[in-house]
Amino acid sequence: MSAGFGWCPLGSAGFRWVRLVSAGFGWCPLGSVRLGAAGISWVRLGWDQLGSARFGSVRLVSVGVDRGDWFGGRSAFGWWRAPEWRYRRQVPTDDLLVSVSDGVLRLTINRPERRNAMSWDVVRGLREAVAGARTDDDVRVVVVTGAGDEAFCSGADLGGMGDETEGFLALHDARGELANVFRAMWDLGKPTVARVPGWAMAGGFGLALACDLVVASDRARFGAPEIKVGLWPFMVTVPMLRSMGTKAALDLMLTGRVVAAEEALRLGFVSRVVPHDDLDATVDDLAATLASRSPAVMRLGRDAFYAVVDMPADPALAHLHAMLTLVNQTEDAAEGIAAFTDKRAPQWRGR
Repeated sequence: MSAGFGWCPLGSAGFRWVRLVSAGFGWCPLGSVRLGAAGISWVRLGWDQLGSARFGSVRLVSVGVDRGDWFGGRSAFGWWRAPEWRYRRQVPTDDLLVSVSDGVLRLTINRPERRNAMSWDVVRGLREAVAGARTDDDVRVVVVTGAGDEAFCSGADLGGMGDETEGFLALHDARGELANVFRAMWDLGKPTVARVPGWAMAGGFGLALACDLVVASDRARFGAPEIKVGLWPFMVTVPMLRSMGTKAALDLMLTGRVVAAEEALRLGFVSRVVPHDDLDATVDDLAATLASRSPAVMRLGRDAFYAVVDMPADPALAHLHAMLTLVNQTEDAAEGIAAFTDKRAPQWRGR
């Protein structure tokens, strides 16, 4: 089995199938294709453009080998991932905008006419972008927001996510994608910030709470109103319980009531509330501050936080004791202490 940059015969890579995610000049999901039937004989691996392949008389400009939240292949030894592959910053939908600048990855749900309700493509795009950012050294912080001033995200697009033409089990699996977004965010190893200009409802409420920090405009509104339409916020329960007390969470789920930004701050699930006109500057300053910290210590410390948040006290303290020693062995810890002693800015190396 081999993988790397340059031409790589698919047979030697041990691939069983590929998922063709792009064709021609526009996005055209083609589904999963077995190699024997597809007649694909070679693939080129490279930055951003994951590959090229011949498919009959059509030359496809991109071949993605996709399973869950990583790119890789399959061989006789089971699933493997190619560590040198990096994620595609362009997701297969115009409904999710992706940009990176100064160490900050910005993910913007771009459906303002639907109050930034999430389609299946948006949910999958969020998962892929967050999972890919985990190994991207150019990304130190992730900011999640919605386009326009009216909404962060109003939840799932109920009019476009109920199609059962693929079958019950396929629909069941698809409904778990939001949980995969939450997992990818918590496993990211890098800080996440929700920029909330307005409505954050249902699954959008959960998406905001899955971020480490929530910065809200004074116009922001939050809620889990599923009970009002005969549903229940099942996937949102975990981020809610990780962000506020159990009684407060159950109150919001049982009543479906909407809370304003100031009450959200009192309940503890919003980090900061600022005047609407100051929202962008506040988020930018916060993201820049987070990006300036040691990426190595940020990752170890944040991972430790999420590891112990649901632990009993004794195993949590034992875990944190071990992590304290581990962090003190990093080059960044030594650099931080030296910089403090020398009264200079630290030069982080990320290790």
